[in-house]
Amino acid sequence: MAKRGKRYTEIREHVDRLQLYTVDEAVSLLKRTSGAKFDETVDLASRLGVNAQHAEQNIRGTVTLPHSTGKSVRVVVFAEGDPARQAEEAGADFVGTDDLVDKIVDGWLDFDATIATPDLMRSIMPKLGRVLGPRGLMPNAKAGTVTMDVTDAIQNIKAGQIEYRVERSSGVVHVPIGKTSFEENSIKENLNAVMSALVTARPSSVKGRYIRSVAISATMGVGIRIDPQQFV
Repeated sequence: MAKRGKRYTEIREHVDRLQLYTVDEAVSLLKRTSGAKFDETVDLASRLGVNAQHAEQNIRGTVTLPHSTGKSVRVVVFAEGDPARQAEEAGADFVGTDDLVDKIVDGWLDFDATIATPDLMRSIMPKLGRVLGPRGLMPNAKAGTVTMDVTDAIQNIKAGQIEYRVERSSGVVHVPIGKTSFEENSIKENLNAVMSALVTARPSSVKGRYIRSVAISATMGVGIRIDPQQFV
């Protein structure tokens, strides 16, 4: 078992791992115990009562965070012709077709989101499916990243739209919801936006308890458990 650092141990002393906190308590505790020398990312993890092996319970979608993630997002757009020009004007960081595909296949992954026009999906899928799929970076129609309206898609992502998807093996949704430098209300509003989206996305086939657990953590911090009943 890996040895924990002194700072991590000190944080653990302030967090009761058995207690289920309110959202207000959890965010306040996270802010008080964060003290790294960099602006840590705040992550949200929620375990859902779904079986992601079933297509109708393989939850995936997007949500726009009211206060963004606090991170500068680098967007790749697979497009040509007029959509490529629109993508460049809208602020895409990288725009291309075959040359961009080959660069990614060779190991380049210095980006955070991808968008593609529908006409190019058939040509990029065979080469990039195994590379981008496991990383959650493959353009997807459900997430609004396979579209002819590349301008709108780019603006949404840059403004704070994030994609969520349930992990097949664990039923957990894991997303960033801000930075520890954010005001408490900003973190809470981002958290509630994600949880509201997950509740809305509940499949009709799910029986019993849907939101099984919720926790937030900073990059160098510990998990702070939140009472899931607050989101029912």
